[in-house]
This record gives sequence, structure tokens and C-alpha cells, in this order.
Amino acid sequence: MAASASATAFLSHLLLARKPDPAPLPSRRAPALLPLPRRRGQRPISAAAAASDLLSAAPSLKSRLAAGETLYGLFLLSFSPTLAELAALAGYDYVVVDMEHGPGGVPEALACLRALDAARTPAVIRLPEAGPIWAKKALDLGPAGLMVPAVESPAAAAAAVSHCRYPPRGVRGAAHPIVRASAYGLDDSYLSRCEDETLIICQVETAAGIAEVDAIAAVDGVDVVQMGPLDLSASMGYLWDPGNRKVRARLREAEKKVLDARKKNVTASDGNVAYLGGFAMPNDPAEQLKLRGYHMVSGAVDIGMFRKAALEDVKRFKEAVMEIGEEEGEEDDEKKDKEDDGYWSE
Repeated sequence: MAASASATAFLSHLLLARKPDPAPLPSRRAPALLPLPRRRGQRPISAAAAASDLLSAAPSLKSRLAAGETLYGLFLLSFSPTLAELAALAGYDYVVVDMEHGPGGVPEALACLRALDAARTPAVIRLPEAGPIWAKKALDLGPAGLMVPAVESPAAAAAAVSHCRYPPRGVRGAAHPIVRASAYGLDDSYLSRCEDETLIICQVETAAGIAEVDAIAAVDGVDVVQMGPLDLSASMGYLWDPGNRKVRARLREAEKKVLDARKKNVTASDGNVAYLGGFAMPNDPAEQLKLRGYHMVSGAVDIGMFRKAALEDVKRFKEAVMEIGEEEGEEDDEKKDKEDDGYWSE
């Protein structure tokens, strides 16, 4: 029984492991799980002590927002666990595993969540569509939050919240003794904290949704209202012109409603308090969203970052030409290579 209790406590602690504060990469990797060499006479370090030093209680995304932090995230469309891990190690506050537009399903999302958990970075799953089945499957994987696309009314927002809560407060199916979210039943505290800690993000990304944005933000259980500028431009007839001044004006109007409602509710301590989230765009970079008061900012997409780097790399090579008359003889080339490399020896 003692061994079982110890295992339960350790796995619960592992799931709640805190992401360290931003620091130079070497210091973040300093704690090692492998045995470290020790000097003669030095007492050995137990595995439990090493784990205790490495792990500490982790604040949820909700608590970090409540503490006044502005969170910066990345969208993962590639479903690559390697890129997920790299994004986590780079220092993003959260990573959105995008099941709406990315090619992956539940098994691929699970692999990405495992990579993010290992690097102690919260994962948010963007659902393919609003609905109880997708919400149930995603929540059972154990993400820090869910993002629900195309919420256009308070009723749709309330339904999204109900999909994330167990009866009698909602309609989420119960399999908590065996799913990953509860450490396969080893985390006895899961039921008591999951609804308080899971971040529910409602995307408002159409003209119809924008018209109801303040009412959506007021729905109990909606933690973040996420603006969707690209789909908004399409719904307004400007698919090819997301930076159109009319789209920008509608977006600013919605931002103001959410931020004003939040200030009013916080002051009055009455009603729901929704935070404001958004996507950076070429015409509206992440830094500008932060300055305008956004609480969660998604600044980039993994595929977009790789595309940009790849195009620049190819362009740099293609445009590298040698002017006539700059050729050097073989002996000069060999001598120059040796000087530049620095490790050559005769």
C-alpha cells in the first residue's frame, strides 16, 4: 500500500510539474535524471530527491492569467512531436495543437502532448468543430485547455462549456479512472480540480460572432474570447484582404467590448470575466496585440516559421554569385580554407 501511495503521489506531481521561469537553456537542462558522478565520500543522491528538485507545483494557465501575466503561444499545425518539444524548450508559455486545420487526429495529438508535458509546457487543443464528442476525446488526453472554433452566440458558448464539465454541471462523458488526464486513474485529485484548471477558449471569428462578442464573454465558464481575424475577413467578404480597414475596425470594436466588459466585471466583482486572446497577423504583429491589452497572444505557426526560414535559405543560396575575376587558384583556395577552419594541421 505504501508503494502504491508513493507511485500515485509521484505521478500526480509529474503531471503538475511546473515549467521553469525563462532562463538560459543550459540552466533549464541542468537537472539530470541520469546518475551524476560524485566525489569520494560524497553521499549518493536518491532518485526521489533528484525528482523532488526537478519538479514543483505548476500554476495553471488560468492562475497565470489571473496573476496578470500576458501569455505568448505558438500554433502547431505539423503535429510533429519534435517541433512541439523544440517550441516548449524555446520558452513559449503554451502550444496550441491544432486539430481544426492540422492533418493530425487524436493519436498524433497525443504524441505532441507527451512531448510538451516532458518539456513542462501546457498544451491547448483546438477542436476540429464544436461538439461533445470531440471535447470529450480531447479532454481525456489531458490538455491544459480547449479552443472551440466558430462560436457565434451565447448559447453556443454555454454549450461549449457544458461539453467540458461532468454532470450535473455539464454533459462530459465520465471515464476518469482510466484516461490519461487523470494519470490513468493514479491522480486522485483530478476530479476535484480539472474543471477549475481547464482553460475554455471560445473563438469568435465571424461577423455574427462579433455582433454577440460581449454576451459570449459574459457566459459563465468562458475563460478566453479568442479573436479570429482571418475568418472574420472572409465572413465580411474580404477573404483576400484580411488587413482591410473595415475588418480592422470591426476587430477593434470587438476588442474594446471584451476589454471594457472585463474591466467593468472585475471592478464590480459580478458576472463572468473573460480574457482576450488573439492571433498575430502580418498587418498586426504580436507586439501590437500585447500593447492593446490582449492577455493571450498566438504569435506564430510552426509551418509558417519553417516556410519563411526555408524560403530565405534557398534565396540566399540562389542569389550567391561570384563576379568574374574573383576566382582564385587551387593553392590559394586550399590555403584560405586552412586559415578559416583553424583546425587543419600539416
